Formats: sequence, C-alpha cells, structure tokens
Amino acid sequence: MNPRSLRGRTRSLDLALVDASFARRPSVVDPVLRTLTGLADHSVLWALVGGALAASGGPRRRGAVRGLLAVVGASSLANGVLKPLLPRARPLAADVPALRRLLAPPVSSSFPSGHAASAAAFATGVALEAPVAGLVVAPLAVAVAYSRVHVGVHWPSDVVAGAALGAAVAVSTRRWWAVRSAASAELGAPGSAPALPAGRGLLVMVNPGAGTHNSDVVADVATALPDAEFFEPDPDRDFTEQLTEAAERTGSVALGACGGDGTVAATVAAAVRTGLPLAVFPGGTLNHFARDVGAVDVTVTADAVTHGASYRVDVGSVSVDGADATLFVNTASIGGYPDSVRLRDKWSPRIGKWPAAAAAMIAVLAVAEPMDVDIDGSPDSVWMLFVGNGTYTPGDQIPMSRPSIAGGVLDVRYLRARMRFSRTRLAIAALTGTLGSSPTYRHLRVPALSVANKGTPVAVAVDGEVASEGRTFDYQARPSLLTLYGPGTPVVARG
Repeated sequence: MNPRSLRGRTRSLDLALVDASFARRPSVVDPVLRTLTGLADHSVLWALVGGALAASGGPRRRGAVRGLLAVVGASSLANGVLKPLLPRARPLAADVPALRRLLAPPVSSSFPSGHAASAAAFATGVALEAPVAGLVVAPLAVAVAYSRVHVGVHWPSDVVAGAALGAAVAVSTRRWWAVRSAASAELGAPGSAPALPAGRGLLVMVNPGAGTHNSDVVADVATALPDAEFFEPDPDRDFTEQLTEAAERTGSVALGACGGDGTVAATVAAAVRTGLPLAVFPGGTLNHFARDVGAVDVTVTADAVTHGASYRVDVGSVSVDGADATLFVNTASIGGYPDSVRLRDKWSPRIGKWPAAAAAMIAVLAVAEPMDVDIDGSPDSVWMLFVGNGTYTPGDQIPMSRPSIAGGVLDVRYLRARMRFSRTRLAIAALTGTLGSSPTYRHLRVPALSVANKGTPVAVAVDGEVASEGRTFDYQARPSLLTLYGPGTPVVARG
C-alpha cells in the first residue's frame, strides 16, 4: 500500500470517527472529560497521581518515578520534536459541540497528541514496576487520551500515534534503568536444619535501634513462633560476639535475625561461627538480603522454621591487610562506592532506587580521587569497586536484582579512571544505559579477587557499614557456608 493511499484511508477514518463522536447528544460526560483534559495539561494530573503512588512506597513508588521520567521523555519528543516536524491542522473549532469546547484550544500541530503520549508513558511506566497499579491507572490514561478527541482538539490518529510513542518511551527506560525482579534468588542445595515447632530452640536477635516497624515485626514473630526467645544486644558491644555468647548460654539450636541488613550481617557471622542455621525476619529499613532470599513475610519464614525447610546459601568474605576475614551477605566495596551507597539509600525513599543510585554515583564521582590499584596483579586506576555476594543483574547497568546466591561467585564491577574525561563518560554511560560497552566500566564474575591499593589506606564498606581501612583486600566466595531457613516452596538449586 503506497503512502498516499494510507494517508487517505487514515484521513477518512479520522473524519468518520470524529463525526460519530460529535454527533452524540450532550451528556454529563462532556464536562467530566473537559475537566479531565484540562487537569492533564502540563502533566499536572500525572504528577498528582505519581505523588500518591510514591507515598505508598515499594514497587508503586518505583513505578511512579519511572512513569514520570517517561512522561518527560514522551512529552519532549511529542511537543518539542515531532509537532514542529510534522505539522497538521486540528479539527475545525466550529464543528465541535458547544458544551465540549475548550476556552483556549491549543494552536500547535495536531500530530501527535502530547496528552496521549504522556498518558500512555505514565501508565506503561507504572505497569512495568507495579502491574496492579498500572491496571488501575490505565483507564484514567485511556480517558485522557480519548478526551482529546472528545473536546475536538485532536484527530483519533493523533491520539493513537501519541499513545504508541508514550508507551515506547516508557518501555525504552528499561535500557538504562532495569526493572527489579520480584522473584527470589536461586539458593543452593537443601540444608539440614531442625524443625522447631512453635520456634522452640530459636534465638532471635532484635536490633534495638530499628524503630517502630521492627517492633511490629517482632510482635508478629512472637505470635507465629511463641516459644522462640528474643535477644536484644547492648548497642555499645559487638553484636556478633554477644549473640554467640547468648546462643551458647541458652543452648539454642538455631538463630534468627529481626532487623535490617546490618542485623542480618551480624547474625550471619554468629551463625557461621556456631554452625547453627539462620532464620531471617525483615524488620529494618533496608532488607536487601531478606528480599533476595524470599523472606519478605514473617509467616513464610516461620513456616520454614516449624517444618525445618532449609537451603544452603553462599557468603562472601574480605580480608583486609591479611587480618581475619569479615563475612558479607550482600556487598563489600571500596573507593567511592560506599559513599554512593549511603547517598543512594538516603535519596531512594524519595525518588526511587535507580535515579538515586545514578545521582549518587554522579555526586560521588564529582569529588572522588582515583585509586591506583593492582587487581589480581594487573595495574589499573579506579574510582570505585563493587564486590557482590552471588550474581547481580543486569551486568551492563547499575545492578538492580540478585538472581542467584549460589555457585560460589563474586559479582565484581569497577569504574576505571585511567582515561580522558572518564568521569563524564561514566556519567553519560550510566544515564544512557551504555555502561556495558563503555571502556570505563568492567564487570567480572569470579570465585576470588585480590585488590592492592598503592596509595593511602581506604575504607571497605561491608553490607553498608564501614568495616575497616587498609591497602590490600582479599575477597573470596564461600559456597554454601550458611544454612538458611527458606520459603515453603522449594527453590531450584544451582549445580
């Protein structure tokens, strides 16, 4: 079909649909759609809806941030690029029924519809992160898109083209901001942990500084496992040592952690030291490990404890300047990365994890000093180095998910400084989703790694907490070191 015939058929269909819409009798729908289309001016409606979604937290907050970013991109393309390039006359104002007319109809090109582009971009962006919320937003987006035809300022094909543009822009955000997987990480082989009816024999460490939410989780654990014992450590002493002493004193046969990543890390160290299985109950602000292993609900972990369902999980370790190794369940990183993590975690509740991570990396890179290092004997200069326990994805973007904590691998990423304009190139690569092809970025998956810093001592951040300073860092994966009470549904084991 040649372009002229296609344009002709589209024009005929547009006229037929607009005539059919304008021929309908006046109804209460007219002022509703006129008001709705006005609310969507300058994307005010989507800012309001996005604010409400963000306030609810979790995937809905990420969806709101992704949706609003997609709105910015779609609106810029539709209004700033395509309208000037593809001018088209709007329907005649005289043909629009009086009750539908806008007081100040737009005079820019009719093609494509910027309102439809923004509506589809927001709804699609939300749906990528939170499908249920996306289904709720979708009818509103459809109503906004149709309202542009109803009030007589767009042809139907303008709306279809705008909606397609908006959806495409939203989907394209996945190229530079990966969607976090809701699936639990792949764990190791089944473990050997005792079944503890009502939690008898379980000693749970409670973080005394985790706040009101943690208190609620502790109450839920006490209800689900009434025979479990709770231990609140002295905040001025080492948590791991105190828990180890308490476990030996009480004769406990399993340990539990009720708090955030810091509490989990201390309890893991005690569990490895005593050889006891571990149960994780997410009660703190940051629960990366609990989320990744599927321990997102008290009843799930409580059921595993009751029935003795357990799995082997990898742990990482880092030895600084030849000292005793420190274990980590999430990450152990040096250079500017610890600072970027702190900024990311500070900003993510407001703007979402990926935008916070990108902004934090840019902020840290702006003031960071490069480190001259030997990585497994090879000299290089780096801004920061990330080492994760297990496999993190995506490999060519800022990591968002951990699909596996089995297999005995460390996920290593570092940002190279030995090239012209490396900071600028890194920032551009992160924002455009091209880190994987940038010479400033390296990604490895290895069982062990040795890093020697040639300059002054630097700090290593272990699971978000600064552990110590030094010049040499020996990382090692510890396959299946920890026995973890796991979800009631068996997890596929690797290898």
